[in-house]
Parts: sequence; structure tokens; C-alpha cells
Amino acid sequence: MESIYLVIVVFLLILAVFDLFVGVSNDAVNFLNSAIGAKVAKFRTVLIVASFGVVIGAVMSAGMMDVARHGIINPSNFSFNECMTIFLAVMITDVIVLDVFNTLGLPTSTTVSLVFELLGGTFVLALLKMGANPNLGFNDLLNSDKALSVIIAIFVSVAIAFFFGTIVQWISRLIFTFNYTKHLRYTVAVFGAIAFTTLAYFIFIQGLAKSPYISEFYKQWIKNNTTVIMLGIFLGSSIFVEVLHLLKVNVFKIIVLVGTFALAMAFSGNDLVNFIGVPLAGLSSFQDFIANGLGHDKTFMMTSLMESAKTPAPYLMMAGIIMIISMATSKKAQNVVKTSVDLSRQDEGEEMFGSSRAARSIVRAAQDIGESVAGVIPKKAQDWIESRFNKDDAIIAHGAAFDMIRAAVNLVLSSILIIIGTNYKMPLSTTYVTFMVAMGASLADHAWSRESAVFRVTGVISVIGGWFITAGVAFAICAIVCILMHFGGFVAMFLFMALDVFLLLHSNIKYGKKVKEEKKDDIFRLMMRTRDPEIVWDLLTKYVSRTQSFVARFALDQYNSILGGLRDENLRDLRRCSRELKDERDKLKKFRRKELLALRRTPKKIALERNTWFHLGANSDQQFIYCLTRMLEPVKEHIDNNFTPLPIEYSEEFEPIRREIEGLMKNSEHMISTNRYDQYDQVLAEADNLKNQMSALRKHHIDRMQNDGDDSKLEVSLVYLNILQESQEFLSIMRHQLRAAKKFMEK
Repeated sequence: MESIYLVIVVFLLILAVFDLFVGVSNDAVNFLNSAIGAKVAKFRTVLIVASFGVVIGAVMSAGMMDVARHGIINPSNFSFNECMTIFLAVMITDVIVLDVFNTLGLPTSTTVSLVFELLGGTFVLALLKMGANPNLGFNDLLNSDKALSVIIAIFVSVAIAFFFGTIVQWISRLIFTFNYTKHLRYTVAVFGAIAFTTLAYFIFIQGLAKSPYISEFYKQWIKNNTTVIMLGIFLGSSIFVEVLHLLKVNVFKIIVLVGTFALAMAFSGNDLVNFIGVPLAGLSSFQDFIANGLGHDKTFMMTSLMESAKTPAPYLMMAGIIMIISMATSKKAQNVVKTSVDLSRQDEGEEMFGSSRAARSIVRAAQDIGESVAGVIPKKAQDWIESRFNKDDAIIAHGAAFDMIRAAVNLVLSSILIIIGTNYKMPLSTTYVTFMVAMGASLADHAWSRESAVFRVTGVISVIGGWFITAGVAFAICAIVCILMHFGGFVAMFLFMALDVFLLLHSNIKYGKKVKEEKKDDIFRLMMRTRDPEIVWDLLTKYVSRTQSFVARFALDQYNSILGGLRDENLRDLRRCSRELKDERDKLKKFRRKELLALRRTPKKIALERNTWFHLGANSDQQFIYCLTRMLEPVKEHIDNNFTPLPIEYSEEFEPIRREIEGLMKNSEHMISTNRYDQYDQVLAEADNLKNQMSALRKHHIDRMQNDGDDSKLEVSLVYLNILQESQEFLSIMRHQLRAAKKFMEK
């Protein structure tokens, strides 16, 4: 029996490593998004700074491990077997839930995941134990107050962080403007002093002063002299910042990097328990059972877990190193960071989220409120405020999503709110605070224009909704896994362990394919980052050419699939065509918006000249999809109803035309993709001639339908007639697309 539990403990420790990877992939956004979004330094430099914070925070986090041991569960009333069942269910659920959110690119809270997984597993076993022993109550088995405080913290932290993020950033921008280098003479010292004092308080008072490695004498000294220490830091840092400014050093870079270090340290110190707390609690339980349990796994109670954890420093250091490796290598970490940065970027660009009814209602209400407020403010005051928010003067590093003022506000304000929450014993989530501060700051910075507001709001709603879903999903899944393990015993435990490994491998393989697809859109990101209109135009022509040539190939493939599905009565292929046409229609909407955003950044003269041809080409791409859909639906319905198959004579008479259409489409696609239109006139002439042939064939078929008295062929004859009509339209669309592409690309 001991050997079986040893395998479970080893698996828990292995899952702890996986959990560190997926957990850091999710939570790296908390302290990396500001520095990366503002491009204050190279990515490697930001990682090095964050790494120091992570390692120090990890070593200082030994006291936080008690949350997993007895923060939710009351282990003195649970047996060793029951505790190991709960711990295993929590880790299996945690890795899967976090990996799903990372794959979707949505930041979520590891704190909420851990608390509600522990709550779900404990809750379901508590019900069984209370049924067997009526003398036990919920308060004897679990700490429901902890879960309730987390739920309250979700509501409070989301609203407060967004509100103060908006207000503080608006005031900061009013003071510094987007051209902040012109307004630093008298303000940079005060701003820098506040920032450094806040961060110093965050690092030393809330970090080092609570470390188990600091003696009680120094802890008490720091506590008694906190006010004097902070006042000294404020005065010293104000002088230091002013000197740096006079020496023409960019103070905001230093503030952002120090803030990155502080938040990384806080994240590691507070959230490390979310990743390794449960496995270490399992290891401690196993050690106690081996020493004192005498093999009675179902009667030996885990009273030892009520004691405070004594986590060895090497374990903490190893966890910190794994977290650093995860930050540096995880593509999913970069994806989660990308979500937060994209939702708060200053410029227009690709929107990761679509439009929702809730977002449209919120944006419309916000516009109405804004118009009402504007009616009260004097015109001169409005003009002065608008002059302070002139985005044309923005000083943003090449490739950055926003400037250093916003990055500094994000980090400093997040630190302040976390400090306040800690002092009031409010279990704030670093994810909630940092994300919502970033969203509020981007709103105050006018980053959400009327063109993008509805998409950004949808994104924020999606992320916030994901946070709430996390709690419910974590609770429910862990409860189900736990109850199945409880009744299924070791067999169920090992089956879930195997399932966990399979899901992780499958998820990573699937995510790798997704990353390869996203790399294809590098041209668009480059167009949105460059400031040279001529370069944008050159890149746009390549981007449009690639889109249109792909649509031409895609349309031809689907056209042949529809005809083949009708000929072979292959319903599966027809259904696949239907799904692919729908997906492509949605993708084309996104492509068109991206191309239109890029067209606005090209030289104005060129944009005006080519605007008509751009829209004609984009319309042609969409018309291909509509035409194929009109062709597909009658065919799919015909085959699905098992009606009369397509007569061989119909198939044979249309085959030469199908081959000619295929040849013309391939020639057209080749000209668009290579931007060489040497056969342009010839292809148009052949297309006109082929359309005339199809008109004659269509007339012949109508006459055949009128003269043929066989009613059994009526349905298939109508389907064939529809194919002839839509094939003519298909050729017309090809001509429009080719013409638009040539006119748009020509120099």
C-alpha cells in the first residue's frame, strides 16, 4: 500500500512542475505586460529583472504554504486516504483548468482555482462524512469563510482596480500629456518619489519584513519605524529622480523595471502556494503516514497538517528556477501577455475578440453619458482637456503598444492597491488587480476609439467572465473527480492520472498548430507598428495579394468538393464544405477589417486612388463564399434526402466546363499571387466565352426539363440547373476579383 501512495506522491510532485509551468504561463501577465507593452527594454532584460523578483519572492514564501494544508480543509477530521484523494483531485483539475485558459490566451486567477478546487473536493467528501457521522458539520470539515472572502474580493478588486486605473491614468495624462518629455521639469521628481516610495514599501515592508528568514528584531524595528523609513525614501528618491532627469536619464524606464521586479516578487511570494502547496502537503502527509500510520490509511487522521509548514529552502529555490524557465520558454505565457497588451494598446490593430450585445450596450450607454457630461463642461475647458490628450504627439517606442507613463501607472497603482488589500486582510488577486488597472488606464488614455471600443469591451467581458467561470468549473470538476476517486479507489486514481497526461500532451500538440497559424499574420502586426506610410503600402499589397490568392484557391477546392459530393453522393464531404465555408466567411470579415486599418496608414493619395479597387476585391472574396453556399445548400439537401443521383449524362456534359473553370481559376490565382498579369486579357476573354457556353447549356437543359416527362428527375434537374447558374456567377466573381487585384496592385 505504501508503494502505491508513494507513486501518487511522486505524481503529485511531477504535476507540481507542470502546474508551475502552466501557472506561470497564466500569471506572467501580471508583471510582464507593462514592461513588454511599453518596450522599456529588451525582452531578455525584462525577463532577467522579473527573474530576480521571482526567485526572491519564492524563497520568502515559506509561510504561505499553510493555505493548502489547512486554509480550506480541516485535515484533523479527514483520514490520510481522504486527504490524498482531495490533493490528487485538486492537482489533476488545476493543471487542466489552467492549461485550457492559457491555450485560449485568457488570464485567470490561480488563487481562485486553488481555493475552489480545494473547496469542491472537500465539499463532496464532507457531504459523505456528514451522512456517515451526523455529529460532524461543515465547519468541522471545511473553511467556507475563506472561499466567501475570495468571492467578495473578486467583485471588489475588479471594480476598484478599473475605477482607480481610469482616474489615476486620466490625471497623469492631464499632467504629462502624450508628449510627456516637455512636462517633466517640475513634476517628474514628485511622480518618481511617489512611485519609488510605493514600490519600496511593497518590496521591503510587505516583502522582506514578512520573510521567515528575517529575525524578529529586524521585523519589529521595520514595523516601528515604517513612517520614518518611507519619509526618508520619499525625500531621497525625489532628489535622486531630479538628478537623473537633469542627467537626461529616462526615469520612467527605471520605474517600470523596478515595478516589474516588485510585482514579480509579490506574485512569487503570494502565489507559489497555488502551484506547489498541495503537492508539498501531500508529501508531508505521506511522511507522517509512513512514520505513524501503521498502514491504516482510512483511519489515520491528518492532524499533523494543522501545524504550520516548514518548507525547505531548496524546494522553494527549485520552484523559483522552474518559474523562470517557464517565463522564458513558454509560448502560452507570451500568448496570455499578448491578450492583455492587445486589449490595452494605444493604436488600432487586430482585435482578438468580436462584438457582443452586452459590449454594444455598454459602449452606447458610455457614449450617452459622455455626451451628457460634455454638455455641462464649458467649451474652453473641453478644448484644454482635449489638447492634453493629443495622441498625434505620443512618444511611443517602436513596436510598443503604449508609452512609459501608462506602464508606470499600471505598475505603481497595482502595487498600491495590492498593499491596501493586504493591510485590510483582503485576499486580492494579482491577476484581477493588474489586468483591470491596465484596462482602466487604456480607457482613460483614449485607446478605445469608437472603431475598437466594442471589441475591447467584449474582450474585457470575456476575460472577467472567465474569472467567474474559473470558480464554478474548478469547484464542479474537482468535486466530480474527487467523488469518482473516492468510490473508484486506486484504479480510478491511476486512470485520472493517465487522462491528465493525455490531455496535457494533446493540448500542447494542438496549441503548437495554433501558433503556426498565427505566425502567418506577422505582416499585419508589422504594418500596425511601422510609421512609414510607404512601407505600410508595400506590406499591404503583399498582404492583400496573399489573402486574395488564398481565397481563389479555397474557392476552387470547395467548388470541386461540392461537385464531387453531388456526383459521389458523399454527404460527409458536403457537410465539411458547409463548415469550412462558414469559418472562411468569419475569417474574411476579420481580414477585411485588418486590411482597411492598414489602408488608412498608407499615403493618402494612394489610399484614395485604390480605395474602390480594394473594396471591390474584398467584396469579390465574400461573394465567392456566398456563391458557393448557394450552390451547396440544394446539393446537400438533395443528398441528405437520398433523392435521385446525378445522371451520368449530366455529369459528362458538365465535366469539360468544370475543367475549363478550374484552369481559369488557377491562372487567375497565379497572376494574383505573383503580381504578373501577362495573361490578364486572355483569361477574361476565355471566361466570357465560357459563360456564353454555359448560357447555351443552361438553355438546353431547361428545354430538356420541359420535354422530359420523367417526374423522378425533376429534383436532380433543378439541382443541376442551380449548379449551372451559380457556376456562371462563379466565373463572374473570378473576373471581378482578378480585375480588382490588378488595379489595386498596379504601380
